Amino acid sequence: MTVRELERSPEDSFSIRAIWDSEAIRPVRKLSRKPLGLVSLGFLAVLVLSALFSGTIAPYDPLESHVPDRLQGPSLTYWLGTDQLGRDVLSRIIFGARLSMYIGLVSVGITLLIGTAIGLISGYFGGWFDLIFQRLVDAAQALPGLILAMSLIAIMGSGTTQVIIAITVIVIPSYIRVIRSAVLPVKENEYIEAAQALGATNVRIIMRHVLPNIIAPILILLSTIFGLAILIEGALSFLGLGTPPPTPSWGNMIGGDARIYLEAVPTLSIFPGLAITFSVLAFNLLGDAIRDVFDPRLRGIN
Repeated sequence: MTVRELERSPEDSFSIRAIWDSEAIRPVRKLSRKPLGLVSLGFLAVLVLSALFSGTIAPYDPLESHVPDRLQGPSLTYWLGTDQLGRDVLSRIIFGARLSMYIGLVSVGITLLIGTAIGLISGYFGGWFDLIFQRLVDAAQALPGLILAMSLIAIMGSGTTQVIIAITVIVIPSYIRVIRSAVLPVKENEYIEAAQALGATNVRIIMRHVLPNIIAPILILLSTIFGLAILIEGALSFLGLGTPPPTPSWGNMIGGDARIYLEAVPTLSIFPGLAITFSVLAFNLLGDAIRDVFDPRLRGIN
């Protein structure tokens, strides 16, 4: 049998169709019908690849100054122009993606580990533990996020690690509250009571029965938090409280000395601002698509 005949064989077509129609890839099938979700996923894939291979993709060293070419607009030599020190804007944006992805990933990872554990325990057991942590969450949410971040940075000093800590402190209270709210209706289901009657330990019930049923809100929250982390890092760097220069950062590129030259060369802030805007928007749209895919009210829709 030739390759063409094999490709057209009914058995092969049936197998592919059966796989595509299977319940296992239902989320993939539903996501494929969300155009904005696919576009966002594609953009974020490009962003991640740019961060991973920034040293190969970037046309210039982001710290290298070309003084004779300073404050140039977009051209064939410098696709997005140069800044006040003659550094290539495109190269700095590409390397800035690496920093943004790193800060977002670490912030999301810490929030996932600590926030999920506290939210699960608080929602499942309740009692004094729940009371104490919810009052702490109330106190944390009473403070404006950016003001709290600026206060923490003022105490700890500026730097990438300090920015990650500040972002985590800002986002984790809301994350804990949402996870707790998702756990409360799940623990009232009959299969939880059945597992308790059969003698299952609380740890087993939480890991086998509660946690799998709150995966959807966790994924949605993590997507939103990733975009929020990029936004907060940009705001802190813009105010001079984030990652210190000359490390390429989207916030640093908008703020600092670049503000002096905005009227002469507005692209100095436009392109980094667009990078922040599109990244945050992509994460939010991806979160919406994930919500639609995992929404239990839509499980009967292919």
